[in-house]
Amino acid sequence: MVVSLEILLVALTVALIVSYHTHLYITVRRDPLTTSIGSRNHMRQKWVKVMIKEKRDILAVQTLRNQVMAATFLASTSILICLGSLSAAFRPGVFGEIAHTLNLVGTKSATLWMVKLMVLGILFFITFFNFTLSIRYYNHVGFMINASEENDTSVSDTAVADVINHGALHYTIGMRGFYLSVPLALWLFGPTWMFFGSLILIVVLYRLDRET
Repeated sequence: MVVSLEILLVALTVALIVSYHTHLYITVRRDPLTTSIGSRNHMRQKWVKVMIKEKRDILAVQTLRNQVMAATFLASTSILICLGSLSAAFRPGVFGEIAHTLNLVGTKSATLWMVKLMVLGILFFITFFNFTLSIRYYNHVGFMINASEENDTSVSDTAVADVINHGALHYTIGMRGFYLSVPLALWLFGPTWMFFGSLILIVVLYRLDRET
């Protein structure tokens, strides 16, 4: 009974999160300017054209530097949390006992506890990977935006905008990893915490993703 309830709540949580992001993906593809992701992509395209047209090289590099610094900080944080989660998976200690005390309806298996922490660690590893990719793209843009030529499609304003939007996409995915870590972390205390945490997360994400 306890195992079945845990499976049900975890399945509902996954279904809610996947359904929301599927809906977001479809909306971004069909009507991007109604979402914050689509409108920011459009804004970055305009920004690149202005930077290239008006030769604002220093401003462009400073802006990209700020993005690289933010992504670097978040990547470092992600890998530290990842290693900490994997380390805690093999040493439950007192924290595991406290979490089991708050787990009212879920399974209190030591093996499942280890799986939860490993899933959390894997999530932060994916987050780390996306932030490093974001840094890679922003560094490419730093060279491209200063070498832009109208007759060279590889460094045209459209090409530069595509690269910077790829960097922003990986940055966004990395931030989603931080957001999704909330219900996963709550899962350590039981599936009911995870389910209600995912409901609150979806409401927050809806407000963040909607362009007002």
